[in-house]
Amino acid sequence: MVESSRPPLRIGTRRSKLAIVQAETIRDQLKHVDPSLSIEIETLHTAGDRDKVTALPEMNAKSLWTTELEEKLTSGELDVIVHCLKGILGPLPPSSGTLILTRTDMPTATPETCELAAIPARDDARDALIVKSGLPYKNLKELPEGSVVGTSSVRRSAQLRRLYPHLKFANLRGNVETRLAKVDDPESEYTCMIMSAAGLQRLGLQDRIDQYLGSNNGGIFHAVGQGALGLEIRKGDVSMQKLLEPLSDQKSTLACLAERELLRTLEGGCSVPIGVETEWVDSDKLKLAAIVVSLDGSQSVEQTLIATVQSVDEAGALGKYMAIMLIEDGAEGILKGITANRPSKD
Repeated sequence: MVESSRPPLRIGTRRSKLAIVQAETIRDQLKHVDPSLSIEIETLHTAGDRDKVTALPEMNAKSLWTTELEEKLTSGELDVIVHCLKGILGPLPPSSGTLILTRTDMPTATPETCELAAIPARDDARDALIVKSGLPYKNLKELPEGSVVGTSSVRRSAQLRRLYPHLKFANLRGNVETRLAKVDDPESEYTCMIMSAAGLQRLGLQDRIDQYLGSNNGGIFHAVGQGALGLEIRKGDVSMQKLLEPLSDQKSTLACLAERELLRTLEGGCSVPIGVETEWVDSDKLKLAAIVVSLDGSQSVEQTLIATVQSVDEAGALGKYMAIMLIEDGAEGILKGITANRPSKD
């Protein structure tokens, strides 16, 4: 039944072109579920958007992209926030079987007021190599000695240092278009950059991808939750939970939950070199591979597990067991070394 008098549903997101495209995708999916919905997209600059200079490891990366949006969500100014899932961390839901993620690493003023209500079907989780326009290189192996890779991710730079010690690295921040412009500038130091393949694909820029990167192609494991979106709502907003439920994808959700529990158990965030890959090898069997690398690439621990995963609990158990195996193999020492050398303001 059409309720023309109801207020519009307000979707919150960051102000970048990519974030808006992602929010528009969710808007269109919701309109498909209920064509009578009136939906507005509201954008704002987050702390991470305002500071495009400081390297991510030197910032409080866990709340860079979320704090302002979550404040508006909590106050009732927004109804749902569309995030890149890799930017929001948290533990698994209770064992009721519902696919709801409760957040604990939000700012201290609002840690109990929001929850992650749905993870839609995941897009390409891989990283991508983009070479400066006009240069002939088509993959990481072709990059000559001293080539400068633009990235703000310690996960990417640590893995690349491990496999390609002849490369150099420089911080590269900004929206997708900004980063492309910096790399393509003939006067810039950058030979190439690494970023999420999904981000480029969502903007229609997949033609700029010179190489898709994975553990078997370039040797790079992607970030936890990469390629997936997370839909965040006020905690206990049952009507929004029901509205978003059709957008949730079971297999994407379970795979991401396994990855997130691995990261949570290792107590990692955006500024630690933990990479993962998940793949459904059967209808109910999930393969989880993970790596932890020291910042200089000299130490690494890698494991692969395959387990039956049909529920939230089983996804969490797989992620936790993977973390335990990595810790037993030396990951804890690597991560403690990183923490000890982290800037004091973190």
